[in-house]
Amino acid sequence: MSQRNTGVTTEAGSEADACPVREVLDRISGKWSIQIILAAAEKPIRFTELERSIPGISRRMLTLTLRSLERDGLLVRTVYPTVPAKVVYSVTDSARELHDAFVTLMDWAERNRGAITAARAAYDSDALAAAAQEEEPVGSPR
Repeated sequence: MSQRNTGVTTEAGSEADACPVREVLDRISGKWSIQIILAAAEKPIRFTELERSIPGISRRMLTLTLRSLERDGLLVRTVYPTVPAKVVYSVTDSARELHDAFVTLMDWAERNRGAITAARAAYDSDALAAAAQEEEPVGSPR
């Protein structure tokens, strides 16, 4: 992989300085971050295992997200002196706590997905009916 554009960026002087909680939530709530933490919490995991276990992630995005999570203290990258080198990622205590929160959130989503689906259908039905009423010509019989 090219070494261009694979660094972890910092957000000096940005909105993140004004709202650090939002910055942390933005980092950990990313599509790839969640999946990586969930996978690495099961057991220490290699790059290629992560790549295979997360559908749709590119090597570049996996690399960037791993570096970001390592920088944030959520993953530890361990390199074993073998040929070829063996690199393993494992979660830190902070990430394990975060994993527990993700599991709680996933349990909530599973319990409530039927109600959410029903609410969406009712909303869409009401919106469709309202739009149909607005399209009726003025003075037409109802």
